[in-house]
Amino acid sequence: MIFRRLTEAGWTGGLFGIVRILDRTALDRLNHIYTGQRRILVRSLMPIVGSLAVAEDLAQETYLKVRSALAQTQIQHLEPFVFRTARNLALDHLRRERRQGAVLRQGEDHDDLAHVAADTPSPEAEVGDRQLLDRLEQVMSRLTPRQRRVMVACRLEGRSYAEVASDLGVSTSTVQKDLKDAMAACLGSFTRGGR
Repeated sequence: MIFRRLTEAGWTGGLFGIVRILDRTALDRLNHIYTGQRRILVRSLMPIVGSLAVAEDLAQETYLKVRSALAQTQIQHLEPFVFRTARNLALDHLRRERRQGAVLRQGEDHDDLAHVAADTPSPEAEVGDRQLLDRLEQVMSRLTPRQRRVMVACRLEGRSYAEVASDLGVSTSTVQKDLKDAMAACLGSFTRGGR
């Protein structure tokens, strides 16, 4: 039907041209999501990997992986897919780090391990993390109850918009709007320094 309408409108690109248009639309969606959510994506990876540089690298790798997936299949819920892909890449990174660490430690003498830094964060990092959590709690307390539920369900539990909409008895567009508003409030709080 779409092909017939395009042909009637004078389209001469054939079926391959239509596929290119659809791919371009998906790529535009990905670019829009990635540029709009990149900071949040990096911030969500930081606690997992513990390094801004690694989080930035993983965000870039996420873009490439999702772009590759879009070339092979259609993805309906692209934004959650991006965040889930990033989280999976971060967990894969941690597994690789642990495996490499285990291999390196096999050849070490146990006396040498006493000079290795602890895995626990420094007191300064703990204070900074606590302050970030306090700011997040303040922002979350200013959200409506439904926005809080949507934020937790979509971002922390990784549930789809459709699942959350069904549970709350609202439309998926309402869930998307609530999540967008909640994310904007959080981002605004962190970019303004919590004011």
